[in-house]
Amino acid sequence: MITRYYQLNNELEGSVFLFGARQTGKSTFLESQFPDAVYIDLLDAKLRRRFRVKPELLYEMLQDKEDGSIVVIDEIPLVPELLNEVHRLIQKKGLRFVLCGSSARKLKRKGNNTLGGRALPCYFYPFVSAEIANLDLDKALLYGMLPPHYLAKKPERLLDGYIDVYLREEIKEESLVRNLDAFERFMEVAATCDGDIVNYENIANDCQVSAKTVKEYFSILSDTLIGYTIPAYTKVVKRKVVQAPKFYYFDVGVYNHLLNRTSLAPGTSEYGHCFEHFVIQELMAYIGYTHNRKKLSYWHTYNGKEVDAVIGDAEIGIEIKSTEEVQSKHMSNFKEYSEEFPDSRCIVVSRDPITRRVGNIEVIYLFDFLRMLWKGELF
Repeated sequence: MITRYYQLNNELEGSVFLFGARQTGKSTFLESQFPDAVYIDLLDAKLRRRFRVKPELLYEMLQDKEDGSIVVIDEIPLVPELLNEVHRLIQKKGLRFVLCGSSARKLKRKGNNTLGGRALPCYFYPFVSAEIANLDLDKALLYGMLPPHYLAKKPERLLDGYIDVYLREEIKEESLVRNLDAFERFMEVAATCDGDIVNYENIANDCQVSAKTVKEYFSILSDTLIGYTIPAYTKVVKRKVVQAPKFYYFDVGVYNHLLNRTSLAPGTSEYGHCFEHFVIQELMAYIGYTHNRKKLSYWHTYNGKEVDAVIGDAEIGIEIKSTEEVQSKHMSNFKEYSEEFPDSRCIVVSRDPITRRVGNIEVIYLFDFLRMLWKGELF
């Protein structure tokens, strides 16, 4: 049993929406965090049908619970009509709800009760390095950190099934797109652009759909928590910077699978990209779990200088390199970055095992960086 880093039970004062992609382990997590809660599983088809026909059953079921009692409703987006009853139980009975789901899209639709700020949005992620003793980095880079995939001896088939279930249950059954084949093709093209600056027109040309459709497809990936965008850091001092976002799939294993990648060799560009993706994935999870107000962005000038991750108001700049020996060429982008933001802390994260300082730049071994990150020693 792997203990998850997030401790939602220690901070639950009111109600929350807990969103997370499929198979991140939300249900298991909630059962361990709230063993005494009333648990309602809307994946139970019979129960789901009854609540759809008569949502007020929820109020009848819970109205006699004590003030402050916790109720977990798993997959609330399947029956959004229940949110009116949840609202009523919060207001009149003082109950606390943990409302769990793998997609926020249904809840955003016009007419759905979003509880008027009475439930805070929280997010759940795949495994993070702080949860796993003796992390197998190469396995994480190739197959990702979704619990079933990382723990499996042969995760390839599980990844096949994961994409199939996502397309069938999240996209087809919810009628999110008119042309499922075009969307599936888009997912593959989006994988080739993972970690790159988004160019809607180029992607539209590759997918043979309109740029407007591509924007909608990216919105679907975001709302169903399969991908996310990282904004550009756009504060300009001297240099013009790119302002378009970058896109990442939520898990590096899903990204690799969409590209039919079955192996990774250190020293290749593919390995380097997966290494970068993994570090970004860890940063996203840390910021999400700690509810850190510092935003994650990236910095890219029009003359091609880039810093992979920028924390907060350029308080920290992070370059991510998979090399085993950091040299001056791996730190060159910091020259212009430091001229722009002289007070920023500059870090190179790599597989170089010798953590050290080179001038104003900190060279930090990946595993030292991850330990510092999850102990709250970086920001």
